[in-house]
Amino acid sequence: MSKKNKKEKEPSKEFVFQRKNYLFLFIGLAFIALGFILMSGGGSDDPNVFNPDIYSFRRIRLAPTLVLVGLGIQVYAILLNPHKKKK
Repeated sequence: MSKKNKKEKEPSKEFVFQRKNYLFLFIGLAFIALGFILMSGGGSDDPNVFNPDIYSFRRIRLAPTLVLVGLGIQVYAILLNPHKKKK
């Protein structure tokens, strides 16, 4: 077997993810982190006192939506093929 044939059979060493994948991964992580930060707080130091702020729009609608959007971006980043050529 010649050297040329051996080199052709060796797998190329290339990363699975490229720069574009990592960019979307970090954007998704930022959305998830922001969602969890917005969900925090609203509690009360005294267990006998009810704080209705726990049911605010920010904690019930906005924060979970940001977390779900972040998870969607993560899935997109994993499935993204940066080598695909545009038409």
